[in-house]
Amino acid sequence: MWALRRASNQLRLRSLNVGISRVSFAKLEISEAESGVISDSSQASLERCLFNQTKNVCSNIFMGGRSLSSQAGAETSESDSEDDLEDGFSELESPADVDKIEVNNAPAGNEEELVSEPELSDDEDDDDDVVSQLEKADSGEKIQKRKTSELFQAILSANVPVSNVLDKWVEEGKTLDRSVISLAMFSLRKRRMYGKALQLSEWLETSKQLDFIERDYASRLDLISKVRGLQKAEQYLEKVPKSFREEVIYRTLLASCVSAGNLKKAEEVFNKMKDLEFPITVFACNQLLLLYKRLDKKKIANVLLLMEKESVKPSLFTYKILIDTKGQSNDLTGMDQIVETMKAEGIEPDVNTLAIMARHYVSGGLKDKAEAILKEMEGGNLKEHRWACKSLLPLYAQLGKVEEVGRVWKACESKPRIDECVAAIEAWGKVNKIDEAEAVFERMRTTWKKLNSKQYSALLKVYASHKMLTKGKELIKQMADSGCRIGPLTWDALVKLYVEAGEVEKADSMLQKAAQQNQMKPMFSSYMSIMDQYAKRGDIHNAEKIFHRMRQAGYVARQRQFQALVVTYINAKSPAYGIRDRMKADNIFPSKGLAGQLAQVDAFRKTAVSDLLD
Repeated sequence: MWALRRASNQLRLRSLNVGISRVSFAKLEISEAESGVISDSSQASLERCLFNQTKNVCSNIFMGGRSLSSQAGAETSESDSEDDLEDGFSELESPADVDKIEVNNAPAGNEEELVSEPELSDDEDDDDDVVSQLEKADSGEKIQKRKTSELFQAILSANVPVSNVLDKWVEEGKTLDRSVISLAMFSLRKRRMYGKALQLSEWLETSKQLDFIERDYASRLDLISKVRGLQKAEQYLEKVPKSFREEVIYRTLLASCVSAGNLKKAEEVFNKMKDLEFPITVFACNQLLLLYKRLDKKKIANVLLLMEKESVKPSLFTYKILIDTKGQSNDLTGMDQIVETMKAEGIEPDVNTLAIMARHYVSGGLKDKAEAILKEMEGGNLKEHRWACKSLLPLYAQLGKVEEVGRVWKACESKPRIDECVAAIEAWGKVNKIDEAEAVFERMRTTWKKLNSKQYSALLKVYASHKMLTKGKELIKQMADSGCRIGPLTWDALVKLYVEAGEVEKADSMLQKAAQQNQMKPMFSSYMSIMDQYAKRGDIHNAEKIFHRMRQAGYVARQRQFQALVVTYINAKSPAYGIRDRMKADNIFPSKGLAGQLAQVDAFRKTAVSDLLD
């Protein structure tokens, strides 16, 4: 990236502590050849940032954590997440710090009502909905917790195109001002009904019922990206009047690139924003951090250098990304240091940050620390800290604390919220209490008239993890009979159900058929569940087929996919001709673990026996 390279170049003359740096810099494992970003002056620049005594926040992050990228080349487990859909860190994909786009007239304590659900519903992507809050910005009214939109209800109940509903609405003389439109659009986005939201936006622009301003164009671009893909969104940007092509619309495009996992395009958009002399904001930097966390952890250090140079102060969301990155690398000491730096800067961890820390403590075997965090989340009184319950339930289950799961659920049971029910189902499933999970589901089903696929999928995943294929099929039938929309989230649970039952081919054919019939993009994790099974078998043909299908679906190649492919060739005891060239073409640089695996499938590698035979 030009902007990041420039940040490194201008730091080249800074002094450095040579005695310390020669040892410590080895941990960074960043080079221009690896990242394509760091210049020849990288070592001096990064050493200066690591070891100087300035009070700058980014320097403190480096000093406290020694190096965010120190584990970038380390071997990671299969569950470690190139795939953020499965790492339980969906809070990162829906940041609350939308950086001046947020709704400022929200009632205190009701922030959750202003953002889309952080976890997946019927959609593949779990990125932040960068403009969901724009829809309320000019409504001139506070959003009431239970307020519904009459226009939204009309769109929802009608079995006709949205344009027909709107035409009728206007004919009847009903109000269609910005506040009405914004509330309807917000409701559609919150329920992930992006197709209908796009139809609403298109009708408004075509009919001239609304004078479009920049955020209206940004909202339309975001919806196009979600429904029709990144390329169509870029084409729409060219049609937006030049006077409205300002920071918000490019910021939205950047978030869309990150959502699509398109590293090259995201960097191009970031550079374009720099060329247009838009200010470098914490939002834009967070988007890059989020993308690099998924695809290329080595580049995280570059963003932090840029933030330091441009005096961009990290937000809570920034720290969440850094904390989770350290946790994924199993560098729990480094994670603690980042938390201390955050607190020193006056930013206290919220419940989501504490949940992230607790999860990594559990994974790292530090159960006492994890329990201490959970008690901190409880605050000594679950009734007063009710909002923490949905995070506490799965975490206590992860610790294997059956009694604690029961205690937390009891605090919710008299009047449960739907997200608490979902969390309880997942928690009971983790501690092998199937009857309790089913009881919560029945409670949820009788309390709320119509459940969505996310709520059904919670129990479906429990059945999948316990290889209860028959019950899983019955639940799918129940979903269909209830009129519930069956989309990518349900397919994902169904794939896992078949895979756990040993019916990989059935999972494969089901996913392909579902995607073809519904013209919807399956989740990344759905493909990987199948591909991993083919890898274990050494089934090269089918593993390559899944790899190709993921490209057709629009997924940019990740190291995770190549790792599964290499494992396939290893188990097949077959050389993988040209695999390194394929990775290079996709700008994928292997971690230390993957590099070792690549050596095993190198068709031209030299061994003691081959030398003798030669």
